[in-house]
Amino acid sequence: MNAPTKVAEATALFWIVKVLTTGMGEATSDFLGQWSLWLSAGTSAAALVVAFRWQFRAARYHPAPYWFTVAMIAVFGTAAADCFRIGLHVALPVTTTGYAIALAVCFAAWYATERTLSIHTVDTRRREIFYWLTVLLTFALGTAAGDLTGFYLDLGFVHSALLFGAAILVPWLLHRFAGLNAIAAFWASYVLTRPLGASLADWLGMDRPLGIGVGFGTTAILATLVCATLVGYLALSVSPDGRGSRGTDVFIRN
Repeated sequence: MNAPTKVAEATALFWIVKVLTTGMGEATSDFLGQWSLWLSAGTSAAALVVAFRWQFRAARYHPAPYWFTVAMIAVFGTAAADCFRIGLHVALPVTTTGYAIALAVCFAAWYATERTLSIHTVDTRRREIFYWLTVLLTFALGTAAGDLTGFYLDLGFVHSALLFGAAILVPWLLHRFAGLNAIAAFWASYVLTRPLGASLADWLGMDRPLGIGVGFGTTAILATLVCATLVGYLALSVSPDGRGSRGTDVFIRN
């Protein structure tokens, strides 16, 4: 009998929660960063250690530890990227390229070791480590890419959100109608959720003319409340074997 998987199904609700966690992470990190970038990085790193401990101790997928870990990666990823961009003055093209190379290396090592990148096979400790390292790098790459379009290319947050919102549909359409491999479609979409959610959060949180001035603290609280509600629903509807939620269609069959 196969061991139970430790990660969520790629349902439509999965993608909604994923975008919300990225926005929450961006807003939370920016809110803490108003006092100190290093405070934001240190606090989120400590919270991420707690999240990983909770997730790795779980015997199977459960929405609460899984999504808490994703959320803490979102906060930490934003803080780490800001430390490079603002604190250390590393150019965005450099960090974006560096994260892309690191992600490619991670994928290559994962595939060379396990012969698959499917989320349905994340049922051993080693595969789970590869999975979360990949997730961490996708957040780092997505954060850098969002900052690259928003700041370096001067597209602004609204145009960046529209750009990534359109781009995230491309892998799904290619998978659905052109035969793109499901695993490639999943991970391409996963990377793009980060700059999409972050651009929306920056647009809400920043003052005019860059944003609409809701504030990072308010944006973080609102996103957290919606996320918590949806994760609560997922926790109540999770199937007995730990595989996703009852009655929810798989969006990309990775």
